Amino acid sequence: MKDLFFFLKRYAGPYAGNIVLSVLFNFLTAFFTLFSFAFIIPILQMLFGLGSTDYAFMPWGSASLKEVAVNNFYWYVAEMVRADGASRTLAMLCLTLVVMTLLKVSTGYLSEFFTIPMQNGVMRDIRREMYDKIVTLPIGFFTNERKGDIMARMSGDVQEVQTSVMASLFSIIKYPVMIVACLGMMLVISWQLTIFVFVMLPIFGFIMGAVGKKLKEKSMKAQDKWGDILSNVEETIGGLRVVKAFNAEKVMERRFDNQTEDLYRINNAVLRRTTMAHPMSEFLGTTAVAIILWFGGSLILTDRSSIDAASFIYYMVMFYSIINPAKEISKVSYLIRKGMAAKERIDKILDAENPIHDPARPVALPADSGKSEVAFRNVTFSYDGERDVLRDINLTVRPGETVAIVGQSGSGKSTLVDLIPRFWDVEQGSVMVDGIDVKDLRVKDLRGLMGNVSQEAILFNDTIFNNIAFGTPDATPERVEEAARVANAHDFIMATPDGYQTVIGDRGCRLSGGQRQRISIARAILKDPAILILDEATSALDTESERLVQEALEKLMKGRTTIVIAHRLSTIANADRICVLKEGAIVEEGTHDRLIAKGGLYRHLVDMQQV
Repeated sequence: MKDLFFFLKRYAGPYAGNIVLSVLFNFLTAFFTLFSFAFIIPILQMLFGLGSTDYAFMPWGSASLKEVAVNNFYWYVAEMVRADGASRTLAMLCLTLVVMTLLKVSTGYLSEFFTIPMQNGVMRDIRREMYDKIVTLPIGFFTNERKGDIMARMSGDVQEVQTSVMASLFSIIKYPVMIVACLGMMLVISWQLTIFVFVMLPIFGFIMGAVGKKLKEKSMKAQDKWGDILSNVEETIGGLRVVKAFNAEKVMERRFDNQTEDLYRINNAVLRRTTMAHPMSEFLGTTAVAIILWFGGSLILTDRSSIDAASFIYYMVMFYSIINPAKEISKVSYLIRKGMAAKERIDKILDAENPIHDPARPVALPADSGKSEVAFRNVTFSYDGERDVLRDINLTVRPGETVAIVGQSGSGKSTLVDLIPRFWDVEQGSVMVDGIDVKDLRVKDLRGLMGNVSQEAILFNDTIFNNIAFGTPDATPERVEEAARVANAHDFIMATPDGYQTVIGDRGCRLSGGQRQRISIARAILKDPAILILDEATSALDTESERLVQEALEKLMKGRTTIVIAHRLSTIANADRICVLKEGAIVEEGTHDRLIAKGGLYRHLVDMQQV
């Protein structure tokens, strides 16, 4: 329950008013429950001739409050019997019982009515917090996590918290109030019997707790396995072309079958243990009722009890009114254990630390940063702290200059450019923009200077217009069309069914590779960045598409500080400088002609491509 307390403290604060109203109506429900059942005693006495009808009015304060209230109630009933007859009096008592019950169920409804906005609101807040956290976490976080598992935490785990914890919140608020109220009335009726109940109930509670002890651990395993399944599904859909090409359908089916079989076994264990809560609580409750009936009945039969038979029946009604809330609370304890297991998986995202953050005192960019200079000063970087991906990099890209980065796969090209927008932070040395260390700038200001066109054009399942205008909220249709024309994209856009309002499908699947890339370039053109990063932007295209994209890139690069990563060396022959990386270090630097004449690694790479 300590975990639940911290959970509610963290998320339930904005809904304190709902909690107060729910608690208030729960107290009213308990009040009407107690006094609606209180009318059973005179009804029983009238039906079966139990008790005395000789009552006299007692002034308030002449005896204890309980004695005066009970005596005067029976005196009033006796007066009604003498005045109106027993049958009419019985009808009035029954009508009063109905009215009290109506009030009880109405306040019960209102108590739950005010918890509903809190239940759904907390889930909405958790989803928002998770999504906000995901989009702000650094790239490095997702290299160690599977997309399917993250999706499982946002969907399955959040849903588990909703169905287990938040759905149980009404029970947590309602049933303890009912139990305390009924126990209080039982103490008023017979403190001797109630002490016997107090001794017996903890024993039954211990038995219930022992059954659910390992439920949280098993629920955690079930959620982890569900994350594995979603990851497998996500990988299968993404790589379906490869699966079919290698006739690996059976391999993937076996993997999926094994995972679902494991989840099947774990869920069986969880649900069997959860399902045990109701029959066990009902058995223990019936056992408790039987023991109280035997103990209290024996006292009445031997004339050693302080209450009469009608009061004892009312006492049993109060005790049975505790049994159902106690059973619900036992079920709630099981559900909360499941929900807290899911909450721990959610917290792995919410509590993840983001090492990429704004400085305490950020430096403002200079007003003339429209053509920014980028400089690497003695930069060394490692992903794992053991093997250096980049070693002692010193490189300056002057304003308006185009510098190409080439080298074999794994030489550190993409890592080098990822350090500029702070997708990763350097460990040794510094990356400078206009003479300012990027760590001293606001992340938003830094990335606002940059446009990025990568090998894989990242598009969204939205219209062409919204994809081009992505990240530029003030974009007008005229500016979007102008950017598309510069990117050689306007003609094919107008050939689509709805022009700029055509929805392009998941990741732009309704467009060709060259068309997707030109949409990506149009997006960068619209942003009008001072620094442009091109990461193998044409390597995956056919010759015709490459020509159109290359023309668009040349228009985009004009007058901008540009860093180009390229495998096709023919596309960077006109670069102002070319830097050759090998095993994380710059081994050659110069123009295309100079590096060819030098006959080093660059010449070797060019010769291999020509062959």
